[in-house]
Amino acid sequence: MGAEILSIQHLTKKYSQQLAVDDLSLTVDQGEVLGLLGPNGAGKSTAMNIITGLITKTSGEISLFGKKKINAAVKREIGFVPQDIAIYEDLTAWENVLFFGGLYDLRGHQLQQLAQKALEFVGLTAKKDLKSKNFSGGMKRRLNIACALVHQPQLLIMDEPTVGVDPQSRNFILTAIEQLHQQGVTIIYCSHYMEEVERISTRVAIIDHGRLLAQGTTSELSEIVSANHQLQATLVYPQRIDLEQIKQITGIEQAKLTDRQLTVVYQTESSCSALLKYLLDQAAEVTDFNQNQLDLETIFLSLTGRKLRDE
Repeated sequence: MGAEILSIQHLTKKYSQQLAVDDLSLTVDQGEVLGLLGPNGAGKSTAMNIITGLITKTSGEISLFGKKKINAAVKREIGFVPQDIAIYEDLTAWENVLFFGGLYDLRGHQLQQLAQKALEFVGLTAKKDLKSKNFSGGMKRRLNIACALVHQPQLLIMDEPTVGVDPQSRNFILTAIEQLHQQGVTIIYCSHYMEEVERISTRVAIIDHGRLLAQGTTSELSEIVSANHQLQATLVYPQRIDLEQIKQITGIEQAKLTDRQLTVVYQTESSCSALLKYLLDQAAEVTDFNQNQLDLETIFLSLTGRKLRDE
């Protein structure tokens, strides 16, 4: 990785008696895609809004591109895709991108060129003369991204950019992020969709209740909870097993059944042996059996004690 792009040290944001961000410290290096993973209300958006200057911090230090004074010149190097779509629906796609480009002091031929490039990147060139109020949710999200990219920022911050979009638009957005990463853009991607974070991130930071719980690659995070192991078994007769009985086996941490696939997180080999004996006793008939690296969902549950998408 390259030079340090962002440094956050002991960041705190307090509303009355509630801590929205609680002593948060992390860094982002040039060229990284940092996945900021946490449930709704974890403090992700608050932290990103502080970085972009939309709200003020209670305490702590932030430096961007090595500078602690975040002036207009520094802010020009940041692109921000907020969770709430920020476009003008009575303007066309072209007019929206021109407007936001103008906010970053782009003018004349350069603005026209970069606006065209931004719309091409998000696949909206053919729709550029249509008012955005007529766009689908996915198209509005893509236009939002174009408006954040028009000035070619070094750092792109994306806060839940796929909320409420169809699967095709979601895949388009994730593919675009992968392309930006290949181009060397540094990205902070905030989401509560673990499958998205797992797909695009070079490193993951897990946040809950405003605090950073852990950070690293998926492999590194798996080592943090390395006392646990995960297995998956495909069953012919899943109706013959009882998840509650499985969870009562000593050393079984988690158990879930999806269609015919049983996924279990366990601590010791004796736990695994006891589970297999239970499956044999119940005549569930195992047709496939794998022991895998822990996924992000399991890691998050192990660290927080709750599911990522709890209401």
